[in-house]
Amino acid sequence: MIIRKSRAEIEKMRSAGRIVAQVLAKLSYMVEPGVTTRYLDTEAERMIRDAGAIPTFKGYRGYPASICTSVNDEVVHGIPGERQLREGDIIGIDCGATYQGYVGDSAVTVAVGRVSEEVTRLMDATRRSLYAAIEKCRIGNRLGDVCNAVQAYVEPLGYSIVQNFCGHGIGRAMHEDPQVPNYGEPGKGKALRTGWVLAIEPMVNLGRHDVKILPDGWTVITLDGRPSAHFEHTVAITENGPQILTSFDDAPYDGTAGGVIKSGTQFSRLS
Repeated sequence: MIIRKSRAEIEKMRSAGRIVAQVLAKLSYMVEPGVTTRYLDTEAERMIRDAGAIPTFKGYRGYPASICTSVNDEVVHGIPGERQLREGDIIGIDCGATYQGYVGDSAVTVAVGRVSEEVTRLMDATRRSLYAAIEKCRIGNRLGDVCNAVQAYVEPLGYSIVQNFCGHGIGRAMHEDPQVPNYGEPGKGKALRTGWVLAIEPMVNLGRHDVKILPDGWTVITLDGRPSAHFEHTVAITENGPQILTSFDDAPYDGTAGGVIKSGTQFSRLS
């Protein structure tokens, strides 16, 4: 069952989403060669709790950390540890925060220093595919339109869609109906309705789509060892179009794939 949210509930989710956005902005600023993924996780938990929220991921089905840190060929769900980031790596950081009973969920992929042009293009295409999907989150469209938008953007560029994992509805629980895969047929699926809130999260591989889960039971890697990128926003469907609840400010969605990272004073509230 898809749970529709009231305007008041959406505003609570916006508050949770703003916390997540601020944490991701700060962590993205901290990413540099030599930093450990455990340090990023420690700082994320501190910032989330200082904001009066709860790290949604920590303890979820036994997950041991507050964020997921997925490096290079790790697609999603990488567990923070003693790994030090190196020049040329990319790291996907996925963060969830529960505030006043509602969840915000978002992810970014960040370059560690200078990365290859090939990997830069992968990251940019993945980010842009997210905004292509968000643009379809309008009354009159169907769920298949949202799902297809990612596929239609990245596959002509030669990239692969991860098919084993997908986006999801979100609200009081991190995972609600409906599932939101990153592929599908336009015009198919349920009609979008006001009050739906979706976590849309393209996971795009430079090589083949095949993945596997490591023995830790969480970390998903590409089978061919090639890099993967991951971006995510929590998005509310309203009568006035899509609203990104995990944005870095309260500016209305303008239909573009603009920057995903802001710096400077944006960090001060959670420093």
